[in-house]
Amino acid sequence: MIKAGIIGSTGYAGAELVRLLTQHPETEVCWCGSRSYIGERFSSIYRNMFRIVDEKCLDDNMEELAAEADVIFTATPQGFCASMMNDKILSQTKIIDLSADFRLKDVAVYEKWYKLEHKSPQYLPEAVYGLCEINREQIKNTRLLANPGCYTTCSILTLYPLVKEGLADPNTIIIDAKSGTSGAGRGAKVANLYCEVNENIKAYGVTIHRHTPEIEEQLSYACGKPVLLNFTPHLVPMNRGILVTAYANLTGDVTNEDIQAAYEKYYGQEYFIRLLGPGACAETRWVEGSNFVDIGFQLDGRTKRIVAMGALDNVVKGAAGQAVQNMNLMFGLPENLGLTQLPMFP
Repeated sequence: MIKAGIIGSTGYAGAELVRLLTQHPETEVCWCGSRSYIGERFSSIYRNMFRIVDEKCLDDNMEELAAEADVIFTATPQGFCASMMNDKILSQTKIIDLSADFRLKDVAVYEKWYKLEHKSPQYLPEAVYGLCEINREQIKNTRLLANPGCYTTCSILTLYPLVKEGLADPNTIIIDAKSGTSGAGRGAKVANLYCEVNENIKAYGVTIHRHTPEIEEQLSYACGKPVLLNFTPHLVPMNRGILVTAYANLTGDVTNEDIQAAYEKYYGQEYFIRLLGPGACAETRWVEGSNFVDIGFQLDGRTKRIVAMGALDNVVKGAAGQAVQNMNLMFGLPENLGLTQLPMFP
């Protein structure tokens, strides 16, 4: 059995990790860390785990945990994992970090967008970006995994085949993305109160959202040149879900068959990516509670543009589910082990 420790287990992503790993046939959760709830039973915070996970929450002592766990998941705010990282920890255990601390290779870009000093930039070269469908082989051999975020996962997967195959001009990309409120975390914030969110939709982080450079960096790797794009996120009054609608100029007389062939080339054998085909619109309700990503597209012959659409559950494939998928790869297990939950509806 893989012994897994979770730091930040009482946030939404951390709690989802507890839920998924508790059901994983090859994993034992040995540590539910939570600075805010030390000494309290996990099931008293998340009553859905009553009589299932009744252990008390522990602290965030990563050095002590590293000696006990085979893998540590850090579902923590930006800056925490980088501040704790050292050679001793990495020599004892594997790290799957759900924050942005090791996603960006250029430390100056990280510090500019996140307004934080990076505490362990020496580990950036070895960290692997954990987008399983694209970086599978590198993930298998790493000890430090940067788990992508929800907006970035959906945006990159939706666009990757198009820029990789040169079907869409990467410097004309506009991404309109919408998220459920769980994406903002569990902390108490006025902007996330029921009366503030209900019956409303709003854009935020316009032109300055910190996931922008992450999307640009990964798509730059895909097309082999720098990418500059517009990314605008929106908050919608639902618990879970990410919907990405991405627009880009076509590079020539591209047909539906060309686009579908590109998606099939990269995702046709992927368990967690469901290709809906031309004319189909992805919807968040059909992926809720699952690790699936649904992708559809529509060509616009009038404007010579493509509209590509992707949907996923931001807490599962956008966070905890992808982290478990990465763990499976890192330990040589079947990639979908413990992740075959079907989408929930209604």
